[in-house]
Amino acid sequence: MNKQFLFLAASLLVSASVVFCQQPAVAPPESLVVEGVPAIPGAMADTAGRYGAYRSAAVVDWHPTERSVLINTRFAETPQLHLVGMPGGERRQLTFFQDAVRLGRFHPNGGDYIVFSKDVGGGEWYQLYRYDVATASITLLSDGKSRNTLGPWSARGDEIAYTSTRRAGKDMDLWVMNPADAKSDHLLTQLSGGGWEPLDWSPDDSKILLLEEISINESYLWLVDTKTGEKTPFTPRDAKEKVSYGEGRFSKDGKGIFITTDKDSEFHRLAYIDLATKQHQYLTDKIPWDVDTFDLSHDGQRLALLEQFEHVGEDALNACDFLLVDGVARERRRAGLRGVVGARQDGSAAMTASPSSPTSTPTCQRSRRRLLRSRPSASRLSTAAAIWSATARTPTRSARSSRSSRCRRSTATTTTRSGAI
Repeated sequence: MNKQFLFLAASLLVSASVVFCQQPAVAPPESLVVEGVPAIPGAMADTAGRYGAYRSAAVVDWHPTERSVLINTRFAETPQLHLVGMPGGERRQLTFFQDAVRLGRFHPNGGDYIVFSKDVGGGEWYQLYRYDVATASITLLSDGKSRNTLGPWSARGDEIAYTSTRRAGKDMDLWVMNPADAKSDHLLTQLSGGGWEPLDWSPDDSKILLLEEISINESYLWLVDTKTGEKTPFTPRDAKEKVSYGEGRFSKDGKGIFITTDKDSEFHRLAYIDLATKQHQYLTDKIPWDVDTFDLSHDGQRLALLEQFEHVGEDALNACDFLLVDGVARERRRAGLRGVVGARQDGSAAMTASPSSPTSTPTCQRSRRRLLRSRPSASRLSTAAAIWSATARTPTRSARSSRSSRCRRSTATTTTRSGAI
């Protein structure tokens, strides 16, 4: 009996091996020299491919007057712009290019057109275009040859600032145009180097806040006169320690700017800098992590931000709502969503992405305190057992403890905890 059992088991093993070997194998690329590596069955590649076979969707911009959002997501080989007309609504694809389209901005005065940037051939020679919503026609706004990076709208909403290498081929100069009239395009300020980025216009459109980034640890702020193009340094270059600045916005009264900076800190904090005194008021002293990004509401009374925050043992991005009272920011609420944040004209905030929902575009509606979400894209992998990163602390001899990242499965609590602002 034992001999018969062993013979049957050996026969099944041989049969399984034959079937396994008959499966098509994954062919290594010609650029690799493979020696002593067993063939990888196609079935194994298909199983592993489930973890990458999903489409993420990112919020790009709010429509200025309607309850719709501009997003980018991929339905073919590259991300393109899509319009979601309502919470839970279907996506309507707007652009159909072979090159990726990830960034676009509605015209603030009515949303009748969208200005977007598109790569050319994967070389990062981004060009600026205007998409007319009524006709779906697309017009090239830049020269088609230089590298252009899209910047902010003016406070009036009739001009947009951007940087371009058009003049010298390497220096990112500051340019301004009215996208409705491509002939209005003009050079505002000649700059040297490639680390320049316009952050915001002042409320009266007389100045542009300009960021000069030398490295990840060193950057400077400038103010540019929008009539003469003259730039004035706002932060000193002779400081004893290098300082990094990030996102920046003018306050609605034009007397100061909100900025993320690591000045006098280990982390990037949100600060308010008075334009007259240049004194820094730090608004997120109680947050021992980096503030990643933020946006200011249209009326200037609320400020939504995303920060690296440790909450119930997990590393997560959270949104804080600040109410500005007599120039002092007071924290109001917190919501546990990961992703990006953008303020709508009515003060709402938009965020996107989490381990259990990487493909949808949640938005927080502040007035009704509820979470609105578009329909997720198709995915070959169930997100019910998605893994969330968490923080593991290790005691050290110093007062601080070191931390490392570990993963744990998501639960119903973590996936439904994302409240609205």
